[in-house]
Amino acid sequence: MSAEATNPEARPDARPELRRRGRTRLDLRRLGRAALLGPTSRDRLPDAIGHVAEAHRAHHPDADLSILRRAYVLAESSHRGQMRKSGEPYITHPLAVTLILAELGAETTTLTASLLHDTVEDTEVTLDQVREEFGDEVCFIVDGVTKVEKIDYGAAAEPETFRKMLVATGNDVRVMSIKLADRLHNMRTLGVMRPDKQARIAKVTRDVLIPLAERLGVQALKTELEDLVFAILHPEEYEHTRALIAAHAGERDPLPAIAESVRVVLREAGIHAEVLVRPRHFVSVHRISRKRGELRGSDFGRLLILVGENADCYGVLGELHTCFTPVVSEFKDFIAVPKFNLYQSLHTAFATSGGHVAEVIVRTRQMHRVAEAGVVALGNPYATAAAVTATAAGAAAGSAEACADPYEERVDPTRPGWLSRLLDWQQSAPDPDTFWSVLRAELAQDREITVFRADGGTLGLPGGASCIDAAYAQHGEAAHGCIGARVNGRLTSLTSRLSDGDTVQLLLAHDASSGPSADWLEHAHTPAARIAISSWLKAHPDGAAATTTAARAPLSVVGARGGGGNAVADLPDATVRLAGCCTPVPPDAVAGFVVRGGAVTVHRVQCAAVAQMRSLGRTSVAVHWRATADCRVTLLAESFGRPHLLADLTEAIAREGVEVVSATVEPPVEQRVRHSYTLQLPDATGLPALMRAMRDVPGVYDVSRA
Repeated sequence: MSAEATNPEARPDARPELRRRGRTRLDLRRLGRAALLGPTSRDRLPDAIGHVAEAHRAHHPDADLSILRRAYVLAESSHRGQMRKSGEPYITHPLAVTLILAELGAETTTLTASLLHDTVEDTEVTLDQVREEFGDEVCFIVDGVTKVEKIDYGAAAEPETFRKMLVATGNDVRVMSIKLADRLHNMRTLGVMRPDKQARIAKVTRDVLIPLAERLGVQALKTELEDLVFAILHPEEYEHTRALIAAHAGERDPLPAIAESVRVVLREAGIHAEVLVRPRHFVSVHRISRKRGELRGSDFGRLLILVGENADCYGVLGELHTCFTPVVSEFKDFIAVPKFNLYQSLHTAFATSGGHVAEVIVRTRQMHRVAEAGVVALGNPYATAAAVTATAAGAAAGSAEACADPYEERVDPTRPGWLSRLLDWQQSAPDPDTFWSVLRAELAQDREITVFRADGGTLGLPGGASCIDAAYAQHGEAAHGCIGARVNGRLTSLTSRLSDGDTVQLLLAHDASSGPSADWLEHAHTPAARIAISSWLKAHPDGAAATTTAARAPLSVVGARGGGGNAVADLPDATVRLAGCCTPVPPDAVAGFVVRGGAVTVHRVQCAAVAQMRSLGRTSVAVHWRATADCRVTLLAESFGRPHLLADLTEAIAREGVEVVSATVEPPVEQRVRHSYTLQLPDATGLPALMRAMRDVPGVYDVSRA
């Protein structure tokens, strides 16, 4: 995968300041010599992977390293004679990728597949040989990171390779872990390539792999990839940021003294914590400088506080906010509400007496491991998962050379909503260009929300998603007939945006011929919704015309109008009128107000007009109900559009012995019809039964008082 990469130590323009502090860098020349000498005796590890074994044992002391030795022997022998453009033996690349993963705490199966990740693609080794020697899991992972043949796919090879990797990642997240480490090492060693090719690879890394690293929670890889891409695509801004960091290095850093003050506070509170100063990486410094302008010393880093238990995190937070001046707007609790990429921490900031503002991250040590390594820190997430029989490996491979045996698709509790959505919509995007462009747009969404369905389930959606997106996420192509939604119990349009924690109930039309409007594309944010809507509109070029016709005037049916019904005002000879805005009926609590002409208007006390009347100084009049039980009320009915609906509703009202004073029917909008009825009831106690009878009319989904 990286035959064109080169050795960074040989580059005259190498930028060592981009290297993450504390991360071991390989001596490729030493590894090259060790690799050329070949494996050692069968009872000890080859010298070339001694550093991998050491890093692996630091996280997994009891790991069996014999499989790593066998994987290295196969990789070294199959890559023997292949060289990188830097002149180093090619085996140095899979060794470097494996070391990156070992330092993050990857388990043995991942490291084995990492050592072999280029053998099937670049050597004579076959997937059958890998499966026979190392088992189905290693075979599946190696196949997942193997590129498709460019001779077969041509210009579509790159998007189809990513599609294949993502499908494989849906069954085993370790596939993408290896791909990210592979790209990181290639980005570190990109200097030998032409500038235009460097820029092309950096753009793909920026648009696809960095967002994937963010979503999988692998911050250690994401931040370094960001810095490397920044240096290639924005060299001037990079140099400016480098100068800022260099200038800060010569100044007194206030953060160590602040960290010591925090240590004293926590020690006195009896909280055992490790307080570290965590320097910002290049892109982070660049973002802060654009946000705040001139930077101060405390802006070049943050405090990281590591504790043992979750409760200690909140104990630290309480001490910090008690002993220092907190910046309330900077507080975020990602422990109670974790991010969709497994990230958990408390974020806060406080001001010191010296005028500095220190940003603080508080987390447990386990949270820190997951924050840095993401899914890599999970080890083998499938070790105890229930298996569902499937032939996922063959489908993911997309070639006759894929692992032939059935592969068990594991139920992965760590799979977030974004990955499930991606796996769903990619099936509807057979065109590689469509898949590639939509994939970048999907990954550009940097926030995830969760909404609750009316049946108790949940939907994971990107931030900014609308009810249209929720409809297609829940109902698929059946969402073509969606005509409205209730959000948190209130009727709303399909174009309404959803917020985290909303409850959404989607209303589907019964007409099978119904379809979406072209306007929906302006409000659909998920690829699944946009692809489905576009496909329907393409298949029904005349279908959208009917939904965008000009609105007609409402149809009104008016009978004899009454006045105040059985409401009586304590004002002699005054004309009493029931307010049309709230249509009070017995036994509603009511209030009366004198309006122009001396008439008294009667409102329900909860009506918004009551507060307005009082603010205007209108005279209040006591109102009571007569002993007679008849009343007048206005009801609103929301329904799907269908033939004979008005006749059926009128018949239902008549069966209840109710007189229609007036009726207004608005023209259909997105196949929804709104009816307004002013009714004279012989007995106010019959109102609940009347509303139930109207709701029972087919197509009516809501009846409420005006």
